[in-house]
Amino acid sequence: MGLDGKVVVVTGGTRGVGAGIARAFAEAGAQVLTCARRPPEVPLPGAEFTPLDLRDTGAVQDFFGALPRLDVLVNNAGGTPYRRLTDAGAERHARVIELNLLAPLTASLAAHEHLERTRGSVVMIGSVSGGRPSPGSAAYGAAKAGLESLARSMAVEWAPRVRVNTLVVGMVRTERSGDHYGDERGVARVARTVPLGRLAEPADVGAAAVFLASDAAAYISGASLLVHGGGERPAFLDAVTDTEGS
Repeated sequence: MGLDGKVVVVTGGTRGVGAGIARAFAEAGAQVLTCARRPPEVPLPGAEFTPLDLRDTGAVQDFFGALPRLDVLVNNAGGTPYRRLTDAGAERHARVIELNLLAPLTASLAAHEHLERTRGSVVMIGSVSGGRPSPGSAAYGAAKAGLESLARSMAVEWAPRVRVNTLVVGMVRTERSGDHYGDERGVARVARTVPLGRLAEPADVGAAAVFLASDAAAYISGASLLVHGGGERPAFLDAVTDTEGS
């Protein structure tokens, strides 16, 4: 994939999807830097960690300004608790948007000069929540929809020297899957709704990120690559099946 010696920053690259992305780049020969508020519970081989609050604009600018080189930025940091809109005030929802949309913008702007110099690449980690209703995580879904739009505009403004793409990620099996789906049986039931019959592994997302950052994707920019195992089975199909069986 032509990543030997490339310098890659993975924001939030300490666990779950982020750790899978960091591992994939390290295995592809890149020098990997991860940054998050908390260090990884288990050190990631081939990845160097720096503590950083991505919502602190000054700290983000200082972090990228101190780098001698940067070839790839993966804006992975994000997430949200389950919270219906009326269960919290606007300030709480604004924090979710800040982390999932404004922080990637801040990091991208801080990294731009490096990426211009190296003819580098930005990979945004989006979500299927940005393209469908997302009850319980509406602010997160709105932020991820905005992230895709931001990436498309950025790809035009920063061409031809910097490529910008988005991975639109579906459900991923991580160490916290049980928190979302109840238990292992819940995880299995959810996996059966995916056409490919399983949740993604962090390594699946990592492999896709490496591809978009590599020379193999040299003519891909402004794109959104779906990494969701075929999407979600339409609910009306189950209704038709029930009707036929009754």
